[in-house]
Amino acid sequence: MIAFLLDLRHAARVHARNLGMTSLAVSTLALAIGATTAIFSVVYGVLLRPLPYPAPDRLIAMFEVNHRGTHSRWADPNFDDVRDRNRSFGAVAKFTEQVTPVIGAEEPTRTDVAFVTRDFFKVLGIGPAQGRAFTNDDSHVGAAPTVVVSHRYWAEHLGSSALASKRLEIENRVYSVVGVMPAGFAFPANADLWVPAELEEENHSRTSHNYQAIGRLREGVTVDQAHRDVSAIAKDIIRQSPEQGDYLFTDVDVMPLADSLTSRVGSTLYILLGAVFFLLLVACANVTNLQLAQAVARQRELAVRHALGAGRARIVRQFVAEAVVLLVASGAGGVLVALAGVRALLALAPPDLPRLDGVALSWPVLGFAGAVSALVALALGLATALRGTRRDPREALADNSRGQAGAASQRLGRAIVAAQLAITVVLLVGAALLGRSLLQVLSVDPGFRTEHLIAMDLPLPYSEDPSAKARLVPLFNGLFDRMQAIPGVEEVAAASAVPMDGGLPDGLFLVIGPANQPKKMDDVITLFRQKALSGTADYCAASPTYFHALGIPLVRGRLFDDRDRPDGTHVAVISESLARARWPGEDPIGRTVEFGNMDGDLRLLTIVGIVGDTHEYGLEKPAQPTIYVDLLQRPHFTTTVVLRTAADTAAVTMAARRVLHDAAPAVPPRFRTFGQIYAASLGARRFNLTLVGVFAATALVLAVAGIYGVMAYSVTRRRRELGVRIALGATRANVVGLVVGQGLATTAIGVALGVAGALALTRTLQTMLFNVTPTDPAAFAGVVAILMAVAGLACYVPARRATRVNPVEALRQD
Repeated sequence: MIAFLLDLRHAARVHARNLGMTSLAVSTLALAIGATTAIFSVVYGVLLRPLPYPAPDRLIAMFEVNHRGTHSRWADPNFDDVRDRNRSFGAVAKFTEQVTPVIGAEEPTRTDVAFVTRDFFKVLGIGPAQGRAFTNDDSHVGAAPTVVVSHRYWAEHLGSSALASKRLEIENRVYSVVGVMPAGFAFPANADLWVPAELEEENHSRTSHNYQAIGRLREGVTVDQAHRDVSAIAKDIIRQSPEQGDYLFTDVDVMPLADSLTSRVGSTLYILLGAVFFLLLVACANVTNLQLAQAVARQRELAVRHALGAGRARIVRQFVAEAVVLLVASGAGGVLVALAGVRALLALAPPDLPRLDGVALSWPVLGFAGAVSALVALALGLATALRGTRRDPREALADNSRGQAGAASQRLGRAIVAAQLAITVVLLVGAALLGRSLLQVLSVDPGFRTEHLIAMDLPLPYSEDPSAKARLVPLFNGLFDRMQAIPGVEEVAAASAVPMDGGLPDGLFLVIGPANQPKKMDDVITLFRQKALSGTADYCAASPTYFHALGIPLVRGRLFDDRDRPDGTHVAVISESLARARWPGEDPIGRTVEFGNMDGDLRLLTIVGIVGDTHEYGLEKPAQPTIYVDLLQRPHFTTTVVLRTAADTAAVTMAARRVLHDAAPAVPPRFRTFGQIYAASLGARRFNLTLVGVFAATALVLAVAGIYGVMAYSVTRRRRELGVRIALGATRANVVGLVVGQGLATTAIGVALGVAGALALTRTLQTMLFNVTPTDPAAFAGVVAILMAVAGLACYVPARRATRVNPVEALRQD
């Protein structure tokens, strides 16, 4: 141990004597280790960190499987049957959430409220830190309303006061606060309040999907066993159900809850982790070249040490000690880079990235950084030592004091550079493919304008009372008139949801005439069995000015206008995609449809117009068939007001907030520009491109530095040879061509290997690409051209220096 400490002290002196080389190596490795650690912190926090619940491996997410083979939410009777008949779960619960105004704090809050069944907290294995959870007495229709609050809501809005005195009004119902969850508890992710779902009557339709579900496996039951159990129940339900069609589930699927929360981002994060490991390899290759160059330059010193009795193992230990000193400094710098990197990643990450609250430099992450640093130190030390001690000491002593490197050393350096370039090509191609995909996405016409529009979300309290819906119409009209008077506001509109903000609800509609109009919901269910009468579409309630405000073009017919009164014939406008899909080659104007399963209103809708398609779910997703109804005929509680204005956004927002406060003081709004909504829809793609692009650019700089370093070192070591060539009549162009040619040959080998690797590895990016193939020729050609050009420049600089060699001085050196 003492001997190794002495080795470390000597290693520190060696690095101090070569401060420039050491600083370059430390900064290179610190950057790579820091970037790797930062990305791993995200991977660990999002994907690998255990869920903060007892026995998290037994927590299961449960899904219905729809006719397309994808997951969907649960219908109440389907969930009830699985809950009551399964033999695999100790407890199951369903839940849903929505943003709604909550009254009871100092100011009304816009809060995410989760509606959960009574076993919800039992499934998760966590109860309130204060007070109690729901009991059977709280969980039935007609029970006294109770609510459990998050620790954050309790501290920020209720003043951390005693529970017994607290009441909250949610959707026109007053709830008593009975419990406070522990600090940090957040499931669903954004929920701050939990109320019993059993306070409302269940929907008895097996095709009305409203809830998510979770369960806790019994001891000894595997996920596969649970899947077979609930799948058998589902198939039995399907056989016996009078409701059939596309909206009846086809099966049930289960998976670990942790996997379900991160399934959408898992592959992306692992790809990013692989990309940053490539960057780490490039950095290690660069530092290895630096260390090998130093080892070759120290051949005479090593030979003297050997002659004085130092064995090969002793010299290897010294090289390892030098690598340890280098990596201790690099590891410390890497932690600082990682701290900055984590902050940058959290700022760049799309807001819908799950479990971001757990992303930090935790002990497991720091342990990972230490392990990476140790492995790199060991690899660098051994590689340098084995190369440095390979030469016979007598040959080294026989050489001149310059410790002239042989051709083998130069070949090894070029091989390492070729490997660097190959890895860099893979990263650059990945970045190019993602960049071209983003350009392809941005070239898609969203179908609506995104500039000079402000969205004001109004989470109006929901009520089953028909008179409550009727009161919305004068509220909307008053708001529209007063907001139209705000200076700078050109147009006011509203809709139940705006494009690219989570999408619209969808369902089955009926194409029928007045003769067979359904009188009650059972009639609707009967008609849905006739597939020739049904179709599928998204549902949106929009004001008459909505289409003009957003610039959605009228294709045929008319838009909503003053003729469409609440007590008159109810009308609809449909999208082009719906007209093509449901009435190909026909004119749907004047046709009547029934879409009452979306809002409970069974009155027929007469189609009066066709409008252009909009990309509701993002630019990458195709436009969906949509039926628009008149918001003033069929008012909707969750509504977004749209203000078209070229005036100052802050001033208009402030004025609109005052208008809303005067009209509905209990409704807390949220303001966003359409530009922000549009940008958020591209957040994940920009995040991926930014990270891979940064890794690729850094790898390119390191690879080019490696080429330059090897060529500069080669020119220095070949100074005598080049002097002889010039003395024998070689022109400067001959010398430049010789040096650049050798450098470009190395580059070409590296690029060829990289292209082959990229053709194999970029297929993993398939799910991240849009209208671009993983073998896109333009991306590959662009990367090859850029890399060859940059590498040529890196070779040209030392080649120019070689032409300035004085033959007389070069010959005198030997």
